[in-house]
Amino acid sequence: MRGKRIVLCASRKLEEMTTLIEKQGGIALVRPAQGTVFSREGELEDEIRGVIAMRPDWLIFTTGIGVEALLQAAERGGIKEEWVKTIQQANVAARGYKTVAALKKIGISPIAVSDDGTTKGLIRSLKEHSFAEKKVVVQLYGDTAPTLKQFLTENGAAYIELLPYRHVAPDREVLEKLYEEVIQREVDAVCFTAAIQVRFLFSFVKEHKDIELFRQAFNEEVIACAVGKVTAEALQEEGITRVVAPELERMGAMIVTLSQYFEHQLQK
Repeated sequence: MRGKRIVLCASRKLEEMTTLIEKQGGIALVRPAQGTVFSREGELEDEIRGVIAMRPDWLIFTTGIGVEALLQAAERGGIKEEWVKTIQQANVAARGYKTVAALKKIGISPIAVSDDGTTKGLIRSLKEHSFAEKKVVVQLYGDTAPTLKQFLTENGAAYIELLPYRHVAPDREVLEKLYEEVIQREVDAVCFTAAIQVRFLFSFVKEHKDIELFRQAFNEEVIACAVGKVTAEALQEEGITRVVAPELERMGAMIVTLSQYFEHQLQK
């Protein structure tokens, strides 16, 4: 990684990742693409009441932190018992082991679980079920799930989203700077630690810049590095065909895997 310029799109654990990059001889550049996250509190409690009244046929949870945030909001609103009962009476699906673990804490065992922690894996597990005229509530963290929404609506579901958090877009100047650095090949790799970073960056480029030029830079020279499967999947959905990701979904493992990738390229 000696002399390589590595962009970090994260907003947290930046010091740790910067140290790891520098130890490998690289240069860390911080370009936060995650924006700011706010809890939706009172607004969310009203939405949970609406879901309880709706009596959904399916509840699909995509993150463990989202499951917990909804439970906390229901408790604040004095409706935790009704919320848990609503989950118990619905068909439940989950993406990722953290989500399954969070549901297990309240005695819920999903009937459909992604086999690999990705949205594609979740869709595979849902294919054996019928969604015609079913009311399906999908918990999202802030990141959209376009392929999941498409699958459910094409199969006749009434699709409703439930977002425990509000995400405010990152600084436009940061995104513009990162766009220029990528298309000018001034950086060697861009590290994404959450799918929402991918969505914000690519949405900005699609709206204001040249998305094909951006994709080309990633697919030819600049390495897109993802912390795990869900983030890698978001990059692939945006048309990035070459994504480096670790087996162990941790930030430290991501930096080590990226370093090994560069080393392997040198040996070719």
